[in-house]
Amino acid sequence: MSSALAKAPPAPATDSKPKATVAAVPTFDNALSKGIAFGRVAVLLGLLAAQFNDLVAEPVLTLQSALPVVAVVQVAYAVLCLPAAGSQQAKAAKKARPGEKKKPEQAGTSSVVTAFLALVLSTIATPVIHALFILFGAPFLDHITHTFLCAAHFSLLGIFPVIYARGVDSQALIAVAGLSAPLDETLGGLLGAVLGAWLGAVPIPLDWDREWQKWPVTIVCGMYAGSCLGSWLSGVVFFGKRLGGTASAAKDE
Repeated sequence: MSSALAKAPPAPATDSKPKATVAAVPTFDNALSKGIAFGRVAVLLGLLAAQFNDLVAEPVLTLQSALPVVAVVQVAYAVLCLPAAGSQQAKAAKKARPGEKKKPEQAGTSSVVTAFLALVLSTIATPVIHALFILFGAPFLDHITHTFLCAAHFSLLGIFPVIYARGVDSQALIAVAGLSAPLDETLGGLLGAVLGAWLGAVPIPLDWDREWQKWPVTIVCGMYAGSCLGSWLSGVVFFGKRLGGTASAAKDE
């Protein structure tokens, strides 16, 4: 009787939190990709420094003329340094088997097509970013062209690499939007652009009467500096880690 009344063994404890299935996006492990990734930061920041006076004097013309240059730089960086969304990304995130040799990464036709589609989607996202800028304090009826071009540059810096590497995978994009994805160059560039643009708005209302305080000069400068710094830190120092401080289980390849 006592044995019949004995308690059944407790069920094995299960982790209530599902394991993360979104992996960090690694850059290709070769000298060319590493050089281009570093060179991209130098080119973007150098372009900003070289055109700063023009940006202050003629922001619309300067942003408009710089847009195709930035697009070319970002596309070259994505194709030569990042795995395109799909099979390449899945292979990069998988753990290599013992004795398995890694195939050399190379940019194929699919990477170029993915880059083109990512550019199209980033362009479509530009009006949404424009609206978000207005919600966060950008002029509503004044300087519409200024704000739209600023949104276009933000889309190239922050949105394009994420779409190129993640595609339209809803799970991955929700993880990126919810800041639950592990850090990599694409996510770091997006977060850096957001934080840089936000900090760049600080000098605008200050009563300094400086020409460079006008919209959207400081926003653009903060956006570029933040995106470049965030991308570099997330790709080199904090790769695979989460904002909570824990390392991603998908970090190893």
